[in-house]
Amino acid sequence: MKNETVKTGMKIGATVGGLVFLVFGIMPGVYFGSFETLILLQKLMGGTVEPTLIARSLIVMGIMVGIACAATACLVIGGLLGTALGYIVSAPSALREKQAATEKA
Repeated sequence: MKNETVKTGMKIGATVGGLVFLVFGIMPGVYFGSFETLILLQKLMGGTVEPTLIARSLIVMGIMVGIACAATACLVIGGLLGTALGYIVSAPSALREKQAATEKA
């Protein structure tokens, strides 16, 4: 029983984390991904970045990496919080089962 409660909490937490990502995570992922890619390209090229096809494609890849990192963070943190809440919710029933087992013995 306890294991199912924890698994359910993890699934609910990951779902909530996904919703938080959809609401609050996409724009920061785009912003930080593109900004950090521009900073990296500026350091690699030694000056301003010209708007060439390679630079633009690298910025798009940086945006995708930023979105993926934001999604991963939201899902993992949501799953961990859900798992912790699952343990908290299942603790009283586990204690009752333990007490019942000791009373029978």
